[in-house]
Amino acid sequence: MATGTASNGNAPKGGAPNDSAPKGGTPGGLVRELSSSVRGEVAFDATARALTTMDASNYRRVPLGVVAPRDADDIAAALAVCRAHQVPVVPRGGGTSIAGQATGTGVVLDLTRHLRTIVELDPGSRTAVVQPGVILDDLRAAAAPHGLTFGPDPSTHSRCTIGGMIGNNSCGSHSVAWGTTADNVHALTVARYGGDTLRLERGAEGPAGLRELVAGHLALLRTGFPELPRRISGYALDALLPENGPDPARAFCGSEGTLGVVTEATLRLVEAPAARALAVLGYADESAAAEAAAGLLPHHPLTVEGMAADLVREPAGLPRGAAWLFVETGGATPAEARAHAERIVRAAAADAVDAAVVTDPAGQRALWRIREDAAGTATRMPDNSEAWPGWEDCAVPPARLGAYLRDFRALLAEHGLRGTPYGHFGDGCIHVRIDFDLLTVDGVARFRRCSEDLASLVVAHGGSLSGEHGDGQARAELLPRMYGDELVALFARFKDLWDPDGGMNPGILARPARLDENLRFDVLPRDPVDVAFGYPHDGGDFSAAVRRCVGVAKCRTEKASGPSVMCPSFRATGEEAHSTRGRARLLHEMLAGTAGGVITDGWRSTEVRDALDLCLSCKGCRSDCPVGVDMATYKAEFLHHHYRRRLRPAAHYVMGWLPLWLRLASPFAGPLNALARVRPLAALAKRLGGIAPERGIPVLARERFTRWLGRRWDKGAVILSDDQVVSVWPDTFTDHLSPEVGRAAVRVLEAAGRTALVPGSGLCCGLTYVSTGQLDKARRVMRRTLDRMGVSLGDPLVVLEPSCAATLRTDLPELLPDDPRAAELAASVHTLAQYLEKYAPDWQPPRLDRPVTGQTHCHQHAVLGDEADRRLRERAGLSGELTGGCCGLAGNFGFERGHWEVSVACAEDQLLPAVREAAPGTEIMADGFSCRTQLGRLGGVRARHLAEVLAEGLAEGLGPGAPPPAPRSSNAGGA
Repeated sequence: MATGTASNGNAPKGGAPNDSAPKGGTPGGLVRELSSSVRGEVAFDATARALTTMDASNYRRVPLGVVAPRDADDIAAALAVCRAHQVPVVPRGGGTSIAGQATGTGVVLDLTRHLRTIVELDPGSRTAVVQPGVILDDLRAAAAPHGLTFGPDPSTHSRCTIGGMIGNNSCGSHSVAWGTTADNVHALTVARYGGDTLRLERGAEGPAGLRELVAGHLALLRTGFPELPRRISGYALDALLPENGPDPARAFCGSEGTLGVVTEATLRLVEAPAARALAVLGYADESAAAEAAAGLLPHHPLTVEGMAADLVREPAGLPRGAAWLFVETGGATPAEARAHAERIVRAAAADAVDAAVVTDPAGQRALWRIREDAAGTATRMPDNSEAWPGWEDCAVPPARLGAYLRDFRALLAEHGLRGTPYGHFGDGCIHVRIDFDLLTVDGVARFRRCSEDLASLVVAHGGSLSGEHGDGQARAELLPRMYGDELVALFARFKDLWDPDGGMNPGILARPARLDENLRFDVLPRDPVDVAFGYPHDGGDFSAAVRRCVGVAKCRTEKASGPSVMCPSFRATGEEAHSTRGRARLLHEMLAGTAGGVITDGWRSTEVRDALDLCLSCKGCRSDCPVGVDMATYKAEFLHHHYRRRLRPAAHYVMGWLPLWLRLASPFAGPLNALARVRPLAALAKRLGGIAPERGIPVLARERFTRWLGRRWDKGAVILSDDQVVSVWPDTFTDHLSPEVGRAAVRVLEAAGRTALVPGSGLCCGLTYVSTGQLDKARRVMRRTLDRMGVSLGDPLVVLEPSCAATLRTDLPELLPDDPRAAELAASVHTLAQYLEKYAPDWQPPRLDRPVTGQTHCHQHAVLGDEADRRLRERAGLSGELTGGCCGLAGNFGFERGHWEVSVACAEDQLLPAVREAAPGTEIMADGFSCRTQLGRLGGVRARHLAEVLAEGLAEGLGPGAPPPAPRSSNAGGA
């Protein structure tokens, strides 16, 4: 595999480290010196290296190791050691770069773990002093009480770092109002390769020789840079002209880690509008929207963002049109912001086909989420084929954007490619993912040809190859087309003044690697991997499923925003290995194996096993990840192979086989419950079963739900009206551990005029076998269930336990893709609320009129949706919102030994604070057995299923719900 160093024969001055091998050919001495010189973590193990092989680009470079410095002194010490060993260094923030510049072959400096301090925030001078690992949203939150914000706001604002934004000169949607990161940097302190530091601000000298370099090329610097609001490509040498300061801090911005490492930054803050409104303008097509964008700038909007219909899967809330502009306005009051938005709507009336003004903050967030998730959703074409960021972020003069987009689309068609442009139309900056074939030799050759042609097209329109996020490896090779050979040669001399040894991020910007080397896909297997799940959305290919993770890192968001679930283990630990992206990276390296991967022992990998160990299988990533990574499925797949023909952890036999053990224990519920209260016996049982000692043993029901329902009806009677019959799934948890939920659901269904039955005997969805990766057993259980179904598979099925409903809806057809009965059963699954809304729409629930809090089950959020539940609660007068996140118990996860601390931390993320803050009389609700158990153990409260709350209201005669009808004779389906 190529190392990502100079490929054009121009060796860096001073003899740069041209590969990842330190002096002596072994990292041993390097590791010892780093460990003795740096107080932060030094990790050269397979896991640390695998986690940093990629960013959010198409590229992959394998580092020697990772250093997480604690402070500026650590950064300087690490740079000094690496220079002594001639090992290259790449500084890394959130790792969301989409051009490959956050990967390296030497030592990666992880600036996110410790350097997170906002040193000073001065509202008077509107400045903030921050360390490079500060998350943008944390800075914005600190500035907000003073009515201030940091202007640049890329869509990754919840996880990108200030250091990374400086390195890439990030911009974001508000750049039409507040400019780029370079426009908002006052001063920088940077450490160079070798450890010496410089203070950069307007009028400062910079490294020796810089003034002479500029003085000798004044004419070239004054004429060689196009005037664009989004010119990010190359080095900003024009900032060093005498008439511009000179400003070496501004010139450093956008240098992509090739000059040095920011250790501290002084930033300018801007006044944040007290109120905002959003004008959404619909246009006939993308070019019409692009041509209209520049005309809105004189009205001083905060944003002018554009996207076309081929990016929007569900255009809910959008006005009519095939393309839209999102134009945000601000004001001192909501009325002022709205009036500003309405003026823009009037100004756009001649060109727009429709428009809407959104002032509700929740409505604005929902629309902005469509735009912010585009970096991920654009990686899938409407037909679900893959698209890649090989040509992101070019920018042209805003007035030329419409013409450019027409030519851009035509050029793609000429190459037989498709793309989905979107982005900062007001600044002429376009993001696009293109369906390049990066897996074959011919496809990569076409990728190169198209990139070269696109570069020429951008230059022909007076544009910049990068209008955001930098050039990286994706475009730096093409910079001579934009700037000419003379100015690009000057870039190399500029780099050498800062980094004469060539150790800072070689292969990026100056003397770049080729755009078609170091591709991340080179090492992946070309033949499909033999797997258990069907992976229907990835053509049955597990490698394609793992490729879904493009690295935008939404899973690394540390604070909840709205109903988001993903990723509870990362929020609990803060460790990349316990994020969805981190696990996907490890799986990628595992699949690469001996072809060049960091992990070479395949399914037996302990590194992958340990990273997946703290995955709660919440399935949150299935819905919250913009590209639908489903780590719960990947975990089950991995465990299936990892433990095949091997002894499993004890908890897999105890918790994984729970349906079997509960069926065997049911006749002895009373004695077993008594024994579970004997502490020494309970402790021994938990120790032998791999159960966390902090957990209690669940109480067995004295009477199973199915037995209760069977007794409720006379045997052998005939049901007179089939359309009034509904099957209630007898899941393991409802049947054996919380039959009160089943009884309550039956009473609610009866009040709605339905007769409840179970659909057969001995049924099981296979959830516990799936979650522990016992997939052969899960398939046998599922097939047996399909054989035993005593009702038509197409009839509606009410499933009360959300995790079981999600298993039936997704895991069942994906594990049995060749059995049409599996798809039929999956399609019949409904929550109680979904069934009532669809099949008993006129039924009125009891009027309860009380506030609620609690948990929306993570599987319901991810797979089933909770819209019907929200509407049913509203009709019943249950006001308030349930939390997102995950309760932390998550089936077997929270019961397993070693998971207690993470389980508690997950509950503390959203659920427990919401319960503690609830007003007296608030109803605590949770449909999941795990959620209710966790609330009882950690919160000391009894949470209830929606069915229980409604049934109680019916029993008390609250409101218009019809009283339960007299029991009718029924055949209980063999229960």
